[in-house]
Parts: sequence; structure tokens; C-alpha cells
Amino acid sequence: MSFKRTKSFFISFFRGLFLYHHTSLEYRAKLFAAMIASNTGDNSCEYEILKKIAKEIYEDDEYREDALVHTTKEYVDKIVKNNSLDIDHLLLDIDKEGKINKRFIEKINMQHLRNFYCADSSEDTSILQTRILEFFENQMKTKILKTI
Repeated sequence: MSFKRTKSFFISFFRGLFLYHHTSLEYRAKLFAAMIASNTGDNSCEYEILKKIAKEIYEDDEYREDALVHTTKEYVDKIVKNNSLDIDHLLLDIDKEGKINKRFIEKINMQHLRNFYCADSSEDTSILQTRILEFFENQMKTKILKTI
């Protein structure tokens, strides 16, 4: 394992100590994990999309990019392996965090999330991903209505 990968893993693992605004990064990771985990097929193309999005969001911070990708993979693994997390609980957690930290709702970028939408997937996956996108859109609308 190279020094860079080791350092990225270390920073990601101890993100609460070493990353400024790590809760914001974790919120984004949960958003992406919900979309990726909803696709029951191979997620390798989704992780490539995630890397591109992370580079776009954190263009000047390579370690933060890696931490976002690694954290998202952690959440997806927890959902796929049924280790104490499923999509419903993840969405409830996203909802709760969005209500507590109103600024997190601004982190929702629908274009980024739509990149994970799989048109060639099963009907059940398409429906689930559509519902997740609608949930996130509703989160954004609710925040906008409350500020008016």
C-alpha cells in the first residue's frame, strides 16, 4: 500500500479528528450511499461516478476527496452486508440530520445524485431510486418553504 493510500485511509478512518467539517462530508456520503446501495447490481461504475463527483466538490483537497469516497463505501457496505443499516434507516438518519443542521440541505445536489440513476437496472431498482430522488427533492423544497 502506498504512502498516499495509507494516509488517505488513516484520515478517512479518523475523519472526526482530522477533517474540518467531517459531519458535512458524512452527510454527503450518506446521500451518495443511498443512491449507490439502491442498485443491487455491480456498483463499480457508480464508484467511478462518485470519484468524479468528489473531485468536482473538493477539487483542491485530494484527501477530502478520498475520505468522501471511502466513507460512502463504508455506508454502502453496511447496507449491502446488512450490518446494522438499511436504506430506510439511512434515509431517516439523513432526514434527522437535515432537520438538525439546516445548512446540510444545501449539500444536496440533485444533478450529482441523478448521475447514479441506473436506467438499465431492474424495475424495482428504478422505482427505489426514483423514490429516493423524490425524497431528496422534498427535503430541499421543505427547507425553501421554511425560509420564505
